[in-house]
Amino acid sequence: MKTVAFHTLGCKVNQYDTQAMLELFRAAGYEVVPFEAEADVYVINTCTVTGTGDKKSLQLTRRLRRERPESHIVLAGCLAQRKASELQSTGARLIIGTQHRNQVVSLLERAVAENVCICAVNELNAATPFEEMTITTQDEHTRATLKIQEGCNNHCTYCIIPSVRGPIRSRSISSIREETQRLVDAGYTELVLTGIHLSSYGRDLQDGSTLLDAIGAVHEVEGVQRIRLGSLEPTIATEAFAQALAAMPKVCPQFHLALQSGSNTVLARMGRRYNMTMYMQAVDNLRAAFPMAAFTTDVLTCFPGETEAEYQETRQVIRAVGFAKIHVFPYSPREGTKAAVMPDQLSKAVKERRTRELIALGEETADAYQRQWLGKESTVLLEERIDGCWHGYTPEYIPVTIPDGPACAQGKLVTVRLTAASPEGMTGEII
Repeated sequence: MKTVAFHTLGCKVNQYDTQAMLELFRAAGYEVVPFEAEADVYVINTCTVTGTGDKKSLQLTRRLRRERPESHIVLAGCLAQRKASELQSTGARLIIGTQHRNQVVSLLERAVAENVCICAVNELNAATPFEEMTITTQDEHTRATLKIQEGCNNHCTYCIIPSVRGPIRSRSISSIREETQRLVDAGYTELVLTGIHLSSYGRDLQDGSTLLDAIGAVHEVEGVQRIRLGSLEPTIATEAFAQALAAMPKVCPQFHLALQSGSNTVLARMGRRYNMTMYMQAVDNLRAAFPMAAFTTDVLTCFPGETEAEYQETRQVIRAVGFAKIHVFPYSPREGTKAAVMPDQLSKAVKERRTRELIALGEETADAYQRQWLGKESTVLLEERIDGCWHGYTPEYIPVTIPDGPACAQGKLVTVRLTAASPEGMTGEII
């Protein structure tokens, strides 16, 4: 039996794509082994959002070429899409980028049989269809990711993603419903709906479907207990949208609301399609529908020309929203974007200081958010038993640890009282 190993860099969409390719190899008779083991085939699903993603992808490829010269390397994902011709010199057997993943096995076996490198990367445009891929299992025990959308049309000045993922393409409602049923049949009770630009779902479809329709299709499937949403743009979170979500009790009140910067002037230079008035209105709309909602976000600090005053505006917004978690990224120039040639690029020292300060501020607001829950009740979906305790998450995605007991079982929803908070999460007791 031939063996294959996978390594994924980047986002949840990449993780979904990797799992879909893994299942195609398994169906073709390959045994999946750990990435550090010897394998006949190594698949690296690359990332190019930052320079770090590029570097890690290339380092892995070079190491494999050096340590496993007889193995075949497949490069997929965003870096492969962006630099396909350059990557042919790495010795990879197959380069497939962000399309044709559903043909990965047949393309690889053809490349091996012909002893050539196949580069199956083509331009992505409005005529490119949503690539149908399916999964039936994931590493997590109770939660699965469901990809419903691909691509982005926004072209923010710092972002390379539209050029490597292409324009928006949406999965059909019927396909979403079928995939949901497959995942429920496999034992998953919580689904995370994801895409490159989830808020754009349906804009390319001819039937008028919207993101609310996609969520509703998942909500209707018996066996789904929780639905989480991937990153949302503030512009979608109208009062009507928030109230429609509140009418679907399986939707978790945890919202990853894209911020990037709390300064209107920086947002304008970034090419973002909202300002802070719109952002705070989106927060208010969702809080009105979900009073204890958890807000998480991404912050891109040290954008070209970001002054100290603009940076402080971001800090003020983080405090005002009271985020349950923030991901902080220092700006990294990406060749081919407008921001890469903007003047006033900030120094490494400034990037390190502001990144460090924002991470500390995020930890402070996360602690404050958790402490609002002390003494309150919530439901916890039990995921894993470790050292006599069960670990799981509340609908707000607060990690909770509770002592083992007769009421505990993997995949079970239990009601708990939250009794203590720490940087690692909260502890609770079953009611």
